[in-house]
Amino acid sequence: METLRILWMNWKCIKHPEAGGAEIYTHEVAKRLVKMGHEVTLLTSSFPGAKSKEIIDGYTILRAGNRFTVYIRAREIYEKMFKGKVDVVIDEINTLPFFTVKYVRENVVALIHQLAREYWFYETPPPLSIVGYFLEPRYLKLYRKHPTITVSNSTKEDLKRLGFENIYIVPPGVSLKPLSSIPAKNKEPTIIFIGRLKKAKRPQHVIKAFNILRKKIKNAKLWIVGRGPLETKLFKITRKLHLENSVKFWGRINDKTKLDLLRKSHVLMNTSIREGWGLVVLEAYTQATPVVAYNVPGIRDSVKNLRTGILVKSGNVSSLADVLSHLLENESLWKSLARNALNFVKQFSWDHTAAKINNYLSKGIHLYSH
Repeated sequence: METLRILWMNWKCIKHPEAGGAEIYTHEVAKRLVKMGHEVTLLTSSFPGAKSKEIIDGYTILRAGNRFTVYIRAREIYEKMFKGKVDVVIDEINTLPFFTVKYVRENVVALIHQLAREYWFYETPPPLSIVGYFLEPRYLKLYRKHPTITVSNSTKEDLKRLGFENIYIVPPGVSLKPLSSIPAKNKEPTIIFIGRLKKAKRPQHVIKAFNILRKKIKNAKLWIVGRGPLETKLFKITRKLHLENSVKFWGRINDKTKLDLLRKSHVLMNTSIREGWGLVVLEAYTQATPVVAYNVPGIRDSVKNLRTGILVKSGNVSSLADVLSHLLENESLWKSLARNALNFVKQFSWDHTAAKINNYLSKGIHLYSH
């Protein structure tokens, strides 16, 4: 097998305080590529207390700049340390690309989990949001002739509309081992939300839907897992609706606690405006926890409607509440979705994900020439 020297650029690493699904994907694939014999260096941003150089699970992490300046620093470091010394550069595009196609002389592969689109208006103030929204299709088109890896058919279709030609779907894996059967759940009907508490995730919709649900199922419980800029606002909404005894905020938790909570929960809710895939969906499936979510890009790929969960129209809080009520009061339907979730998730593993990426890199993607 040919050994590749891989330079991977991503704006955050697995140790970053705001690391999410994209960073888990990068980490799980990178460490497996190393085990396959490749040399992998991740070039990423720094954060308070971070080392400028670190080796994690066999791959090297170089940190420079912050979430904004890392794009400039990445080019400087490439020019100084890696130009002519690597076989392939993976440009992982999370909102902004590293524009490697403008200066890298080696082979460039784009990794795009999702387009930002609506994210601009949720997470960026005007006029930057307007500028970003209209510029995104233009700067992404710079990569349209380069081999591109994405995680879902939703993003593939978005990229095809921009003229991308060589798109490879490589879904994420899951680190948790699926249970062999449906476990005993919490004695009260329990809903869980896991994610960063920010505008694009719309966690306030979860609380509002739960408030409607409580009028029908008075002993229902809601667990909210995660931290973020909306945390204080969500506390206030909870108090205003007099839900303090029914809603529990867990904050940031370790993997063991997350696993335990998912195992005890009856339903996972996802109210994002869009996702690349939604890793937490697969994690929920391993614990026989079906998903109720908005029908948005990425989530419609990971949630199989009426098989592993139920999708509703994006933004419709009352529909969320109706579906939750129907599911929690219909045991046979809930058990069917829970069993399907356990079976569906068995096909996903990080070993499979890394093997597919290795196959694409080793069999010709990296031979693209400018």
